[in-house]
Amino acid sequence: MNVFKLFLVGVFLMSAAFAAPPAQSQSTPTNCTASQKSAVSCFVANAVTTDLAKPRYGMTLAQFESYGFAVSQILQSQQTYVVLVAISSAIADALPPTNADGTPNQAAQDAAIAAAVNQSTWWGFAAPPQGATVTDLEHFSMDVTRAMNGANGVLDLLTPGVSLRIIDSYIVTATSNGTTNMTELHHSLAAAISNFVSSGLMKVPPGLTLTQVDSFANSLAWDISTYKAATHRTTLSAN
Repeated sequence: MNVFKLFLVGVFLMSAAFAAPPAQSQSTPTNCTASQKSAVSCFVANAVTTDLAKPRYGMTLAQFESYGFAVSQILQSQQTYVVLVAISSAIADALPPTNADGTPNQAAQDAAIAAAVNQSTWWGFAAPPQGATVTDLEHFSMDVTRAMNGANGVLDLLTPGVSLRIIDSYIVTATSNGTTNMTELHHSLAAAISNFVSSGLMKVPPGLTLTQVDSFANSLAWDISTYKAATHRTTLSAN
């Protein structure tokens, strides 16, 4: 089994615990070898039938099968799935699904994921492969993030959310009496990114420009501010 197939199985396994109840109407395609989509549909339908996984995000079984195929396509589009996993690990580390007082708030984390994924496609860092939509990318990232939420010990060691914490430090500096000076924030982030690039600490991805990187960073700053307001945090999680 190659890495793509292994990861596909893992995505369904790791998120089953967070799933919605299974759809009432369940049917396995009659010809599982007709195409790649048929093969994945059979896998997903059988996984649901045997309680290995369950439809989620309000999906019907048919929609869940389509999502399974979208995941298989995402995993074969190297840049997109690497970007999505990077977003997921950073958010799981720095933007946990809890409020400042420790109470659950999955909606705040999901909103941050959806926003970051949308912005990654808008600014050209990722793109839905054929057979997938931006919504599929969001759901994929939510699945991966929710699995990573339970791996905080590893994330503490790897600290994948450091980039989000760096952006947050500029938000904190530009904030006074609860109000963020967005002009100051944008100028500070642009200067920091320019310095990182010139010093070799950061590279602009091929095919993209420094302006796109700046814009994406500013978009993430907005996402962080929205998340902090929703969870009543003054700074991002340090664990």
